[in-house]
Amino acid sequence: MNDHTRYQPRMAWLITAMMLCFMLVNFLDKVVLGMVAVPLMAELHLSPARFGLVAGAFYWFFSLSTVLVGLIVDRIATRWLLLVMGIGWACLQIPIAFAGGVASIIICRVLLGIAEGPAFPVSVHAVYKWFPDDRRNLPVAVIAQGAGLGLVLAGFLIPAISAHWGWRANFIVLAAAGTAWSLMWVCFGSEGTLRDGARPAFGLAATHAGESQRLPWQKLLLDRSVVLLFLMGFCAYWLLGVTLTWVPAYLEKGLGFDSMAAGRWYAVVTVAGMPCTLIMSALSQRLLRRGVVTRVARAWVACGCMAVGALLLGVLVTAPLPATFKPLLLAFASSMPGVAVTLSPVMLGEIVPFSQRGACLSFFTAFGNIAGLVAPMVMGLFVQHYGADDVRGYEAGLLSGGALLAVVSVAGFCWLDPARSRAALLCSSARSVATA
Repeated sequence: MNDHTRYQPRMAWLITAMMLCFMLVNFLDKVVLGMVAVPLMAELHLSPARFGLVAGAFYWFFSLSTVLVGLIVDRIATRWLLLVMGIGWACLQIPIAFAGGVASIIICRVLLGIAEGPAFPVSVHAVYKWFPDDRRNLPVAVIAQGAGLGLVLAGFLIPAISAHWGWRANFIVLAAAGTAWSLMWVCFGSEGTLRDGARPAFGLAATHAGESQRLPWQKLLLDRSVVLLFLMGFCAYWLLGVTLTWVPAYLEKGLGFDSMAAGRWYAVVTVAGMPCTLIMSALSQRLLRRGVVTRVARAWVACGCMAVGALLLGVLVTAPLPATFKPLLLAFASSMPGVAVTLSPVMLGEIVPFSQRGACLSFFTAFGNIAGLVAPMVMGLFVQHYGADDVRGYEAGLLSGGALLAVVSVAGFCWLDPARSRAALLCSSARSVATA
């Protein structure tokens, strides 16, 4: 067995652990500005509107950079790309720590957003090079837990650092964290050599090193399963965007919890998705390795979780439930779509040619992040219509997300079939080669 088909479990899981830490640092970088908002605004004399401008700067070119890096990620070794990203994250924290005004913070946050936009697709692409197709569900789920771990760690670490050394010290700590990860990656990081050798190559024959023929992007991105996977990611990121921005206010203003209780419930909502994603991904992988077809083992599992999430959100909004029960229901409802964020990239990796996989994963993340930008604004319109202290505004916004989940999950049950899409693209590629 050659290097392109040999699975090395020890090294594969080491790389997965490194990617978990990579995403943990990524989410710490994302949330730190919001968690130091009060002292930062006081020291720099910022109005809420001005702070909103500063906070939003991180996302100005986030999706654009994800797409642009996606176009080159299949041509550059992920080992070096990840190293450049890690070093860039670390370096961009230092100027914020010593910033004397808003302009320098905005510039650094814009550049940080550009550097961090491609983090998830590049890390997934790197791990795919170490795992065969039927073993990818669980490692991708593990990588995704970096987000939850980062949020939990931020909740404990950032307030403590701010209390002892001031808000600026957080950015020094994050610079050190980025530097430490980069040094570890230099020591232990390596490029995977698995090239989907167990699957038939696109075209009449594979090229050297297991590379497969490239397909026209129009044909690939308009494939029925690919479109549905992008929509599933969009729905999952929609609910994630609402969770990160409006759920704390919903718990405190809408449900009437005090700030401490709201904080504890928010931690429950955030953490609930971690075991759910791991369990359902492991179940999907177990089904797959027992010979269950991909449409059932991956597509129906992901669509089923989205449908359950939609149902729970409907119950949350329409049933006469006590306030103490609603956060628990929200925790389970918001955890379900996270399974789609894990399984959708795995199904994309199954469908698309190896030579276009990294780009397609980046497009998936960029499209999902559009929902992360739009969803908080839509939620804000509902809240503004009913009033910030009226629970109906928050729950109307949650119900809109549930409606999206319901529609896309039904479409997925009906038409999402990765194996069929791969076969159709394979035949199309073969015909193109034969007529060339």
